[in-house]
Amino acid sequence: MNLGRVGVLYGGRSHEREVSIMSGTGVHKALLAKGVDAHLFDTGERSLAELAAAGFDRVFIALHGRFGEDGSLQGALELLGIPYTGSGVMASAIAMDKIMTKRIWANHGLPTPRFEVLTDGSELRTVPDRIGLPLMLKAPHEGSTIGITKVVGYSDMTQGFAACRKYDEEILAEEFVSGRELTVAVLGRGQQARALPIVEIRAPDGNYDFEHKYYSDDTKYLCPAPIDAALAGRIQNIAVRAFNAIGCEGWARVDVMLRASDDEPFLLEVNTSPGMTGHSLVPMAARTAGMSYEDLCVLLVSEARLKTASH
Repeated sequence: MNLGRVGVLYGGRSHEREVSIMSGTGVHKALLAKGVDAHLFDTGERSLAELAAAGFDRVFIALHGRFGEDGSLQGALELLGIPYTGSGVMASAIAMDKIMTKRIWANHGLPTPRFEVLTDGSELRTVPDRIGLPLMLKAPHEGSTIGITKVVGYSDMTQGFAACRKYDEEILAEEFVSGRELTVAVLGRGQQARALPIVEIRAPDGNYDFEHKYYSDDTKYLCPAPIDAALAGRIQNIAVRAFNAIGCEGWARVDVMLRASDDEPFLLEVNTSPGMTGHSLVPMAARTAGMSYEDLCVLLVSEARLKTASH
C-alpha cells in the first residue's frame, strides 16, 4: 500500500507533551519498519506554515491533550486539506471535554457516574451531600491523570478544587465508583466500529497515576480481562455505543469502571488520540486480537481522511 509521504505529528504544547513524544517516536519507528515514508513533525516547535509546506500526503496524530486532541489541529488540517487519523473536529472537541461527553452519554441513556459542574467555590460544602463521598474532582480538558483529585472528606474539597482549577475554569465533580478499572479500544467508524479485547488495569493500591501509567512496572494489565463472556460483550457494546454517540472514528479508547457491588459498568471518558507508548493499552488490546503494533499503526494511517465533505 502506497501511503505517500506521512507526517507523524507529536510533541505539541499540552501538559502531555512528554507522553506524546514517546507515542510519536514509537509510531514513527513502526511505520519506518513497515516501509512507510514517515517523518516526525513536532507541532510544539514548528509552525502551521511549516506543516503546510512539508508536503505530507497524510498525517498520523500522535498528540495528546490540548492543541492536538481537542479539535483545533483537526480544523487546521481540514483547512490545509491534509488527511489525518482519528476523529474529526466536533468529536475531538467533545471528547476532550469530559463534561460535554457525559452530558451526551446521559442523553443517550448510557451509564456514567453521577456528576455536577463546579464553576466557583460556593457549592464545595454541599456537593458531597448530593454525590456522596468519596468523590472525584477532575479538570475536564486534561488527560493522563493530570488535574484529578480524589476527595475522601469535606475538608479535602477546597484543596482539591484549587488543584484542579490550575487547569480549567469549570471543574467536574463525579461520583466515585469503587470497582475494577477497565478500558476498551474501539476501531473503525459508524456501523463498522468494533471493540478490541477489554484490558483490566490493576495499579498498586488502585492508584493509576501518571507514574504508574507510563513508567512503573508495578501496574498489572490483564488482556483479555478476566470477565464473564456475556458481561464482556455487554461492556464492549456499551463502549462502541459511547464511541458512536460522540461521533468518534478511526480509533479511540473508552475508559470504564465496573462497580464491585453489582458488576455494573460506568463510562468515565473517551480518548480520541490514545497513547502509543510501551505501556499503552490500545496496542496491548490489538496484540491480544492478533494485530502487531506495526500493523496497528499502518491500519490507522491507511484510514486517514478529511472529514469535512467538499462541495
